Amino acid sequence: MCKKSFLPSILFGLLVLTFLVSCDKDFNEIGSDIVGDDHFGFQKYTGAFIKSYNQKLGPIASNNLAVNPLGFYDNPPFGSTRANFVTQVEMSVSDPRFNNVDPENYDVLPTVLDSVVMEIPYYSTVKSVEEVQVDGKTERRTTYQLDSIYGVEGSKFKLSVYQSNYYLRNLDPNESLGETQLFYTDMDAEIDNNKIPVLLNDLATSDPRNTDGHENSQFYFDKREHKTITYEEDGTTEIKTRSKPSMRLHLNKDVFDAAILNAPSGQLANNNVFKNYFRGIYFKTESLGNPGNMATLNFKDGKITLYYNEDVKKTDSEGVVTYERTNKTYALNLNGNTVSLLNNYNENTDYLNATINNNQEATQLFLKGGQGSISVIDIFGPDADNNGIADEIEVIKANGWMINEASLTFYVDKPAMSDTRSIEPNRIFLYDLTNKKALVDYNLDFSNSGAYPKLNKPTFGGILEKEDVEGGRGIRYKIRITNHVRNLIKKDSTNVRLGLSVTENINNVGFSKLKVGNTTTNSAPSMSVMSPLGTILYGSSPLVPDEKRLKLEIYYTKPN
Repeated sequence: MCKKSFLPSILFGLLVLTFLVSCDKDFNEIGSDIVGDDHFGFQKYTGAFIKSYNQKLGPIASNNLAVNPLGFYDNPPFGSTRANFVTQVEMSVSDPRFNNVDPENYDVLPTVLDSVVMEIPYYSTVKSVEEVQVDGKTERRTTYQLDSIYGVEGSKFKLSVYQSNYYLRNLDPNESLGETQLFYTDMDAEIDNNKIPVLLNDLATSDPRNTDGHENSQFYFDKREHKTITYEEDGTTEIKTRSKPSMRLHLNKDVFDAAILNAPSGQLANNNVFKNYFRGIYFKTESLGNPGNMATLNFKDGKITLYYNEDVKKTDSEGVVTYERTNKTYALNLNGNTVSLLNNYNENTDYLNATINNNQEATQLFLKGGQGSISVIDIFGPDADNNGIADEIEVIKANGWMINEASLTFYVDKPAMSDTRSIEPNRIFLYDLTNKKALVDYNLDFSNSGAYPKLNKPTFGGILEKEDVEGGRGIRYKIRITNHVRNLIKKDSTNVRLGLSVTENINNVGFSKLKVGNTTTNSAPSMSVMSPLGTILYGSSPLVPDEKRLKLEIYYTKPN
């Protein structure tokens, strides 16, 4: 008996059905992975309406940023920036007990504070590791390169560390204590006027740990690893340890002896009480007339360690009391509320003129982080018939275009950015300026770059493309807005204004409030506030050469 299988017919039917359903799906999915320069015969349109403008920001909320700059940065196309910083401090253990109150608990001396050291790690990468012979023993030495350092390497400035008496409250009393208290980049004078005028870092240059003055008057970001020597119990055998580069400062132990070891009753009960009692640490920088040098630091990884010794009372089984002197440590963490304090000075005249005349279509787009500037972009032009849809979009809809890709390419103004002191940001960020949120293309890009999270969302883009030579300068940034444009055409989405900024980290799309809003916006991306960098791009003005001018490029397919 001959049996006929119906399986091939069923599979063929399913394939046909799948194809028909796919053809009927929204065109969003077709071409979404076409991100190269080959567009497979699609037609290209570069005549879309686009206008771009500059917008200076002014003071902006800068509390509780993930990283914060410190130091001086001279960026000739923009000017100079000084960055100070203030942070609250938290106890690692609440209500600590030191053996310095009851004389019955110590023999002769109460608790003695030996030293106080503050350490804040730098971002660094290992360049090389070598083993060397020292006094017949092998030592492993590591050479590091500091990351997130801007300006002239090794350039020095004065760094003073003070106890702050300015209370960084959590909630805003003017908002019925229902909203977070905002602190702004321009509050440096207010913080400075509330410092306690006793230097915490007061190590003299006669001290062998500070012969070059790096702990105060001649501070610089030192890329060398730390070498620490301690001793075994015999008191003579050395133990050498090496650690990554960091800001390591010896603080005034008299201040911490009074504030911590001999704190008034109840002031160390918990961190809420403590942060009103010991209100924080203020880092103040002062120029020595040298070229700038600035670092972005994660201060929350920093801590202050109190090294002290005290008696430990022991009673044996026969009731005999003995005292053993013991070395101990207690840590204060640089946690709690923080504020990045920025001051721009000697600002470039071209930068000021371009960002003040913000109603004029831009030949150059000035993007600057911190208390800087953003750009504003309008696409597809006016809505003459007032039906809520731009006239140009209506024409595209009528022609039945299916959008394969839409992108904005921003060319770097290389002559304006030719100074080697001008470090170009690796990433810029395009967003919905009207509603203060990310674009749909950002949200739909789930691609990541593994060990390099700052390069995540490469399809959305905004990553700097550089010359293919050592030390090559930037050429352009490309950002895809394919789904944004599709939604405007197929779903009648609102044609919002677009904002463009530098970004420290593409993975965060939070926004920070301006102290005084302008006619364009009242906020900017928080990741822009964290970055001291800036770039100058060509704008959309007809005065810009055609090959460099900002354009909206659309690749599309016409219906048959």
